[in-house]
Amino acid sequence: MRRPDRAIVKVMSKQPCPIVAIPACIAVVDGRTSHRVGQKYIESVIEYAGGLPLLVPAMGEVGCFQEMVARFDGVFLTGAASNVEPHHYNGTPSRAGTLHDPGRDATALPLIRAALEAGVPLFAVCRGIQELNVALGGSLHQNVHELPGKGEHRMNRALPSEMRVQVRHPVAIQPGGMLEQLCGRTGEVMVNSLHAQGIDRLAEGLFVEAVSDDGIVEAVSLPRAKGFVLGVQWHPEHQVPMQWALSKAMFDAFGEACRKHLAERQGHTSSSSIRAA
Repeated sequence: MRRPDRAIVKVMSKQPCPIVAIPACIAVVDGRTSHRVGQKYIESVIEYAGGLPLLVPAMGEVGCFQEMVARFDGVFLTGAASNVEPHHYNGTPSRAGTLHDPGRDATALPLIRAALEAGVPLFAVCRGIQELNVALGGSLHQNVHELPGKGEHRMNRALPSEMRVQVRHPVAIQPGGMLEQLCGRTGEVMVNSLHAQGIDRLAEGLFVEAVSDDGIVEAVSLPRAKGFVLGVQWHPEHQVPMQWALSKAMFDAFGEACRKHLAERQGHTSSSSIRAA
């Protein structure tokens, strides 16, 4: 019998444990459809945020999102190979051959809105920060590397897989935001880069937390949110725990917000039970 992973044992030993929803992507292999989340994201929620991951199938049309988020203590929006379809932000149609995932769009976008309304902590990575911006009314550049003065932000597929996620360029942490608090300073930090899309028109209410050296929005928060909200364009799940202090700090903060939400949710449930009795 296969032994359980160390990360899973770690979560099982904790009681209680916040439930962190992770929207899945749809993958079709040999004509068979599955709903998938990368192992690295799952491990990061367990190991570094201290949460119990719950994978949400990419079947948005049947989702009861308000009921779902009432059972969650956090939402983690992952990166993906697909792009958000441009009709969600009134963009021009994608080029032929662009990979899309309508099921993920139909799940993640309303889930984001429901989570924000309910005050559920939200951490967004790569495609996730793009979804967050679109869900709140912003728009995207579909090919950042083709914009005047912009560098190459896409993953270098010529490199071995373990080297594709290494740091590539600096981002400037902006003053007055969440990342300054987590870093303890402003200034530059090095990040990796695996994206073609990027934020164009910033959604109302979002605060720019970090900007790349060629002017791309690399991180955002939502100061008016009821709970923790942070989105980054890079992939911190590949740079934890101790190799990169900022990654650890972000997952720690997200995990702490999820545990706080769990305590509040349990307190509300207990109070409701007493009133019912």
